[in-house]
Amino acid sequence: MILQKHLYGNGDVFFVNGLCGLIALFFYIVGQMSGQNRAYFVLSPNSIPEIAMVNQNLFEMKQPELGKKISEMRKAKGLTQEELVEMCNLNVRTIQRIEAGEVTPRSYTIKALFEALGAQLENIESEKHSVYPKSLVQWLYTGLGAGLVYFFLSYFDISMEVEWMEGSYTNSVTFGLVKVGVLITFSLFLLGLIKMTGTFPNKILQIALWVMLIANGLWYSVDLISLATSSFRMEDYYVVKLGTFGLAYGFIGAGFLCYKNLWSNIPQILGGLGIVSGILIFSVVGALLALIPLTMFEIGELAFLIWGVNKIGRTSSPGSTFSAEFQSQ
Repeated sequence: MILQKHLYGNGDVFFVNGLCGLIALFFYIVGQMSGQNRAYFVLSPNSIPEIAMVNQNLFEMKQPELGKKISEMRKAKGLTQEELVEMCNLNVRTIQRIEAGEVTPRSYTIKALFEALGAQLENIESEKHSVYPKSLVQWLYTGLGAGLVYFFLSYFDISMEVEWMEGSYTNSVTFGLVKVGVLITFSLFLLGLIKMTGTFPNKILQIALWVMLIANGLWYSVDLISLATSSFRMEDYYVVKLGTFGLAYGFIGAGFLCYKNLWSNIPQILGGLGIVSGILIFSVVGALLALIPLTMFEIGELAFLIWGVNKIGRTSSPGSTFSAEFQSQ
């Protein structure tokens, strides 16, 4: 009880101060997502029919396959990235990011690259973007919505948990309802992330998320039993509970580090935050300090789901809407 007061006595201050500075991180990440399809040169009027054809045949190819295809064709022609840049009026950094699969370029950017490489667009027709089931997108939206609710609900859970163990909070019904809410929303949030690992394969992260899902179900069930009975007290097992969640968060962080060439370097940042959070929580004495990196980590996971919704929810390339309008005229 004394340990909990020492760890979390000023938790409100840390959480609020951390959250105020972390909103900027969220908008930065969203900005990274929205800025990855920026054009680098202007269309000419004669390009419109060609873009429509390209959108039909090629631009449903997903990254990183598209980048690998361009890289293979460039190497087959014996061209360096600098030489390809001179042929299609792009910059080297753009070519590097496209080939690495970090960005999905617009239709006319890919058209310029394929023309410079002398590729026949008809021959690429079979390499189209995977058609994702509607249920997948629905799962991602569900995970995102649940994650947002969990993000704020977990703050009340932590505060009420500490007050309960200190003896200053005694309303078991309200506390139990908050526990049930966290159990459900965090589970749905984790399931949304698990669906992401199926679409963007990452076995380590997938296993780590399942471990967290099981730990969440186990310990919150124990919490509810503790509230409903007098068999044991929450403080009797709280240190073990913290250690379990610390290991699980560290495992998830290691899983994010396994992503390469996906969404720029954001997964690596998330991985680092997850590992730091896990170590601090596992240590117990550093659990208070863990609130800051953990908040950043969970905001990043929410942004990861938003990125997934944008990536998977689009059935075609960014220019396909224009193409469809052109073809309907």
